Amino acid sequence: MSTRKDKEKVLGEHFDDERIKTFLQYTGPVKGITADYHLLERAYRGMRSENFATFITFFKEAGRDLNAVGPEGKTLLQTIKTHRLSDDYVQALEAAGAQ
Repeated sequence: MSTRKDKEKVLGEHFDDERIKTFLQYTGPVKGITADYHLLERAYRGMRSENFATFITFFKEAGRDLNAVGPEGKTLLQTIKTHRLSDDYVQALEAAGAQ
């Protein structure tokens, strides 16, 4: 059993729309992970929930896939539903139509 926290707190960084959009930039191939899943996971791990909800809007506007699957064959929504501090992130994904 891991003792790692499910969601680390992001402190001190200001996220305006331009900063949030930088999370749409694909940083190269990650073995076994699609670009869309990689971007979603990166945003989930690096943003507060209110910023993540804004990111999801930009993500969809860019034609990205909210239901991209990760290396375990699950969408980000399916993966984070089991995380202890993910309720606001789950709500943002569900409100945007993720499955």
